[in-house]
Amino acid sequence: MGKSCRVSKLCVLCVVLALVSVATIVTLWTVALTGGEDGDGVTAPWDSHRLPDDLVADHYNVTLWPRLTRDPNIGLYVFTGKSTVEFECVKETDLILIHSNKLNYTTLSNTHTAGVITSGGGGSAPGVKSSWLQLQTQYLVIQLNSRLTVGQKYQLYTEFTGELADDLAGFYRSEYEEDGVRKIVATSQMHPTHARKTFPCFDEPAMKAVFYMTLIHPRGTVALSNGMDREIVNTTIDGVAVTQTEFEPTSRMSSYLLAIIICDYTYVSATQGDILVRIWARRTAIDQGQGNYALNVTGPVLNFLQSYYNISYPLCKSDQIALPDFYFGAMENWGLVTYRETKLLYDPSTSSNRNKETTATIIAHELAHMWFGNLVTLRWWNEVWLNEGFATYVSYLGADHAEPSWNVKDLIILNDVHRVFAVDALTSSHPLSSEEDSIVLPDQIIEQFDVISYSKGAAVLRMLSDFLSESVFVQGLNTYLNHFAYSNTVGDDLWCHLQMAVKANNVSLPRPVYDIMNRWVLQMGFPVVTIDTTTGQVSQKHFLLDAEFNVTVESPYKYEWLIPVRWMKAGEVQGDIWWLMEKEAANFEMRTGGSWVLANVNVTGFYRVNYDLGNWERLLAQLQSEHQVIPVINRAQLVDDAFNLARARLVSTTLALMTTSYLLVETEYIPWQSALDNLHYYYLMLDRTDVYQPMQDYVKKLVTPLFLHFKNVTSNWTRVPDRLTDQYNQVNAVSMACSTGVTECQNLTTAWFKQWMENPQNNLIDPNLRSAVYCSAVAAGDEAEWEFGWSQFEKATVASEASKLMSALACTANERLLKRYLSYTLNPERIRKQDATSVITAVASNRAGQSLAWAFVRQQWEYMFTQYGVGSFSFASMINGVTARFSTAAELEQLQQFVEEQNGAAGFGSASLAVDQAVERTGANIAWLQQNKEEVGDWFNGQTGPQTH
Repeated sequence: MGKSCRVSKLCVLCVVLALVSVATIVTLWTVALTGGEDGDGVTAPWDSHRLPDDLVADHYNVTLWPRLTRDPNIGLYVFTGKSTVEFECVKETDLILIHSNKLNYTTLSNTHTAGVITSGGGGSAPGVKSSWLQLQTQYLVIQLNSRLTVGQKYQLYTEFTGELADDLAGFYRSEYEEDGVRKIVATSQMHPTHARKTFPCFDEPAMKAVFYMTLIHPRGTVALSNGMDREIVNTTIDGVAVTQTEFEPTSRMSSYLLAIIICDYTYVSATQGDILVRIWARRTAIDQGQGNYALNVTGPVLNFLQSYYNISYPLCKSDQIALPDFYFGAMENWGLVTYRETKLLYDPSTSSNRNKETTATIIAHELAHMWFGNLVTLRWWNEVWLNEGFATYVSYLGADHAEPSWNVKDLIILNDVHRVFAVDALTSSHPLSSEEDSIVLPDQIIEQFDVISYSKGAAVLRMLSDFLSESVFVQGLNTYLNHFAYSNTVGDDLWCHLQMAVKANNVSLPRPVYDIMNRWVLQMGFPVVTIDTTTGQVSQKHFLLDAEFNVTVESPYKYEWLIPVRWMKAGEVQGDIWWLMEKEAANFEMRTGGSWVLANVNVTGFYRVNYDLGNWERLLAQLQSEHQVIPVINRAQLVDDAFNLARARLVSTTLALMTTSYLLVETEYIPWQSALDNLHYYYLMLDRTDVYQPMQDYVKKLVTPLFLHFKNVTSNWTRVPDRLTDQYNQVNAVSMACSTGVTECQNLTTAWFKQWMENPQNNLIDPNLRSAVYCSAVAAGDEAEWEFGWSQFEKATVASEASKLMSALACTANERLLKRYLSYTLNPERIRKQDATSVITAVASNRAGQSLAWAFVRQQWEYMFTQYGVGSFSFASMINGVTARFSTAAELEQLQQFVEEQNGAAGFGSASLAVDQAVERTGANIAWLQQNKEEVGDWFNGQTGPQTH
């Protein structure tokens, strides 16, 4: 298909359907027939969570009319709609199963809730025998009097009403205030299984179709969808003056990619070649220029992606819109990408450069999906990782192209590789790909969108690209996308096309691509590669954070991997990749004598590395004498590997702690952040023990030179460091110096905040430092500072500024204020539903707030779970946040009791896996504390010399 937005109009609906009565809306009954098994003991088709393969959707013609005022009769916001779906019968059947959830259907003139006719005038359609809603499997079930004919196309017509709720799922309502006026946005989040909440549809990714959308909306508002509007008519319906906007038909696509929005927004626009690019947001935000950066960065990113895939952007426009209420960070709807305001909007006067980087990388992530995910779509949700991992990997490449001075590609190590190592080293982890029939329920589908799919997916694809070379990787990608355009695939299809590229370029691999990659994709976890530099022996073993836990999940490859090893010796990178193909092998070049070996250069491989003690000591000596000889990413790797190897009891805890002592002379962000991430675990475990103060004193000693370094290079905090990573590390320096008690830092942040309190209209605090300064000042202050922070949060017109204040309010040590703040999460007027999880986890991360947050979650779980539901709360991240500090037998008992109570009540839904991981992690924490507390205390006590500042 080309890029033309014009295709011929649908034939008009048959006269029969025009005679449909405007009967009153009735709520359908749940299956009146006996559900479950039929007389022969066979499960009825409507009790299966997967659609049968006897019907294939061709196109939908849908008209929706959301009411942006509350219906006075029922006290709810509603939308009404009518839908025609045309489908072909490919297997004889007398049953139509189509997804539907929370919709009420109108009885038509045939006394049923659906009408069926043939398409194109060929013969007559069977009559409807009965219809009902099967609530558990979310189907509208239509039984026919006789069978449909194979090869014939039919049309199914329905009229319905749904609630325009504020649940952030399906077609929903978002509210905001502008110039003192309360405004409503009707918007959508169809992904992954919410299109069925908007209109009846075959709601599976493989059921691609064309969507003809028409939206009816109040005059003066704007309607948006995936395609351009092609006809806008002012009219009157039922005495109401409205605008009716009809859109160009979409490309052939999955239902989860549909987007529909009605709003009072405006936009900024530009063209990129023949693509119209528009950034939509609240009028105030656009007037203040908050959409300009997104507009400026979208063009270069689109250019990069067209060149990277070697395929033109498949549509004629790229709309991106910032929504006040949105569950995910963003959603890749084809041609109309939706974002949280914090992710898309950037205000140079108040947003930090981290906000800017987030905007660039998330735009690159979503636009990468326009090809990989939207043009070519995975057949089922069991391989979500390929879609999300790929977009995560490519987001760094796209952002790097748009902002080459940032060196953003290296940040994948911290943001994704190190982050997911922590989860993938648990026995409750899971493989990237699952069996298709093991992921069928909506909650199971949602669970797939986790750190494993995004971050491990990205890390594994980065490794693949590295050992193939990027040019061969991209060549395979291009043939894959061309071959499967507008259709669906499974992961093996990609391996096949990459193998073709390997063959075409004579790339030497030890095994075919699928054979190498299946070991990384079909088994959970990752290896630790151990190198003995005295003998040259190299071995691999499944790395587990707690070696005492048994892996009960069997692996088809017995937890062995084919491992590409890039390595260096005494500062010299060695030539080709060396492959570790079995459990143990010899590489005699790795015998060193007096020099050191370092493996996994730039952490291109998804594994950890351990060495004999002599090699570790030589590496530590190198860090102390001339640390720059070791690449910056590998300095971060040495710290991260050592700390985690120590937790797995493969090296001593003392060795891990020793990797941080060179930081006295380190100024680079990536190693510092790696160290702080790992010391964070020590803080979680020890900040309620007598080891806390010696640890604080040690970190204060380490960070003081960094604080003074940034004071110096910024001319006493008056200018911004040039490099992005230096700006990030300046934040670390201020944050850690203040939190460990460097007086000069505390005086500085308190004075800055006080100055702002005295003149609220004029905030002189550097946007890059605001998060650190706000938190430090709120922590050091009391009620006055907190109340000021809250009032500024309420007034904030820039989402990123509101977000910084929201986090800082959780930094107070005042328990009464923390309790009040937690209670605000149950009131969407104070804390938006999308932000409630973040507030609860922020309070939990505060030493003073952890037990309060845990008590709050236990007390309110059922209410939040049933009232807010999966569309609004990230229950998995909330469980992770409130249990992160758990390290006592009493806490484990409380957690297990909570699990027991809720399993018999509300349950955990998409947080089930997170709960299992929390129980496992707590057990590991208890063991770690018992084994290490004394040794760690002794080490910290032995490190701190005389203190200054």
